Amino acid sequence: MNELAQKEQRIHALLKERGLGALLLRRISSFAWATGGASGYVNTAADVGAAALLFTPQAKFVLTTNIEATRLEKEERLAALGFTLRPAPWYEGGPDVAELAKGLKLGADGLYPGAADLSAEVSRLRMHLLPEEQARYRALGKLCGEAIAAAIRRVRPGQTEYEIAALLAEESMARGALPIVNLIATDERIFAFRHPLPTAKKLEKYAMLVLCGRKEGLVASVTRLVHFGRLPEELRRKSEAVARLDATVIAASRPGARLSDIFRRITETYAATGFPDEWRLHHQGGPASYEPREMVATPTTHDPLAAGMACAWNPSITGTKSEDTILVGEQGNEVLTASPDWPLISVTVDGKAYARPAIWEVG
Repeated sequence: MNELAQKEQRIHALLKERGLGALLLRRISSFAWATGGASGYVNTAADVGAAALLFTPQAKFVLTTNIEATRLEKEERLAALGFTLRPAPWYEGGPDVAELAKGLKLGADGLYPGAADLSAEVSRLRMHLLPEEQARYRALGKLCGEAIAAAIRRVRPGQTEYEIAALLAEESMARGALPIVNLIATDERIFAFRHPLPTAKKLEKYAMLVLCGRKEGLVASVTRLVHFGRLPEELRRKSEAVARLDATVIAASRPGARLSDIFRRITETYAATGFPDEWRLHHQGGPASYEPREMVATPTTHDPLAAGMACAWNPSITGTKSEDTILVGEQGNEVLTASPDWPLISVTVDGKAYARPAIWEVG
């Protein structure tokens, strides 16, 4: 059974479980998941795309306008994949979902009039990656790890955060990955903000680059830091502590492990490394796939991990952070976003060594 057929099987199993007859997928992430990586959006900042999918017992429809239909047919090849395109004139109200799903109880991957909200259930479907998706994720992770390393090697003191963001976007786009998150902080802004949108501030000594790159719907997340001149000892201590945190959470991310238990272990490690309250200042990450985070680990998220799921963990201590996207495997975990020739910190957890990114010192 091919990738799309397996996903349709999952969709119809979900509908049967919930006593529903049709499923409407409007989110960009869901559209890409159900089509094997097709792009149904125009606005890259939107959650809901310019095209939607409707699954019924007898058919699967692409609902869009006449503006998008030709590209979806010719470049995304959705008709060839068995979808029926139902374009509506752009100046009208759009396809009539109620008519196409007439007589069927409707579910949707978010809030939609008259539909049951299955957003959490659909997110869980997206998280369990098939072998074809795992292969695409490996390719994407490699692109993102290379892009952020290449961008940092072009960073120089005196550049503005906008200019650094442009370098990161260029290196990412040149490799075919869309930078849907591009965060840059320099110097004191790294200590002040966990989500630093780039500004006109000029780099003096220290820069943090954060990338969430999207390709064929999947999203890989990665953070790297660079310091010009010798790293202050306090920052080095924090960097080593956050590397231990990252290694610990990667080691804990094994099939069957519950997110709540992984969260407890990382908070215990924050305390053991001398930074007991830093976890309160930012989430620690969680499973990823067609969203940067499909869910975030908390004390009450008891979902278990499984082989074939990806996670993007991002422990942080004020002034530093460690983030990569990993793939959970039966025999071990793969770091998908490793950067070539990057300085590493070796951390031993439960008798096994893990190499985590250090702050790159230049000069």
